[in-house]
Amino acid sequence: MKRTTEFVLGLLGGIFGFIGAFMALFIGGVDAAFSSSGTSEVIGLGWAAVILSILGIIGSVVVKSKAKFGGILMLISAIGGVISISMFYILPGVLLLIAGLMGIFRKDKNKEVAA
Repeated sequence: MKRTTEFVLGLLGGIFGFIGAFMALFIGGVDAAFSSSGTSEVIGLGWAAVILSILGIIGSVVVKSKAKFGGILMLISAIGGVISISMFYILPGVLLLIAGLMGIFRKDKNKEVAA
């Protein structure tokens, strides 16, 4: 099976995740500039979201050959991103969650025909 739907949803989720992560990094940088301590938690969470977005894109590429493994990677990326920066990662989280669940639970048509 081609798994094009999972690939496209995962890729879009990863790209939107990058956008949300960079927005969080920008806001964290502004917060760090105006705070007295000079640091911000949002910066660390933004970098975590960047790493999770990369993981989501890797999962969307892997889902074409190993559907369950790619789906698990996208689920980890969705859940971790929503936990880290929830307000910036809602749309990417939903896209990655749907793609991950489709990668795990969707059956191959070729195996059903052969049985």
